[in-house]
Amino acid sequence: MWKSITSVFVPVHPEGYPFLGIFAVATLVAGWLLPDVFFWLGVVLTAWCAYFFRDPERTTPVREGLVIAPADGRVSDIRELSPPPELDLDDRPRWRVSIFMNVFDVHVNRAPVDGRIVGLTYIPGKFLNAELDKASTDNERQAFTLEMDDGTRLGMVQIAGLVARRIVRFVDRGDTVLAGQRIGLIRFGSRVDVWLPPGVRPQVLVGQRTYAGETVIADAGCALPPPQPRRS
Repeated sequence: MWKSITSVFVPVHPEGYPFLGIFAVATLVAGWLLPDVFFWLGVVLTAWCAYFFRDPERTTPVREGLVIAPADGRVSDIRELSPPPELDLDDRPRWRVSIFMNVFDVHVNRAPVDGRIVGLTYIPGKFLNAELDKASTDNERQAFTLEMDDGTRLGMVQIAGLVARRIVRFVDRGDTVLAGQRIGLIRFGSRVDVWLPPGVRPQVLVGQRTYAGETVIADAGCALPPPQPRRS
């Protein structure tokens, strides 16, 4: 019983407190000055705000070589490309896994691997639909470069979307992080790209749902080709 309750009523991330306060005050004012329908609309919107900023606990699989999803959402694109210059990686093509988060997904982002933050670059930009491929070069974004113990580097980019208006990071250059650790948040709809190390292939499919800190999206110890979709 308790487990089922806590699966719905999860903690709200502190980044959400100011927004919750604004929604709650606006609801009380609407209930005082306007017809009842506006009060109940405010209640619904305040509940949605709490839901948006929820921050559930996750159980992260731990093993050398695993790359864990940094975001909840749907895999919107998988392709092999040269990484963007802001990641300061070499020019060798590598697989990019893009995860799109809608306004109902958890928006707390987590580290995909154990490592050290060796690069942080913020790029101001537009607020195009985050599912568009050009969003990766045109939109506001925050790039992270992580270096693992063996010197291998991996890139992660938070990309703002149509209604996202602020990217928040919780780490600084030089910080050491663990896979599944909270490292940032994007407000109100967005996308996260993971640039895998050269030669590492994704083990997820376009359309598949991922859960930050739990879903394995690649395994550096696996040399098999990418899986192919099959309806069943």
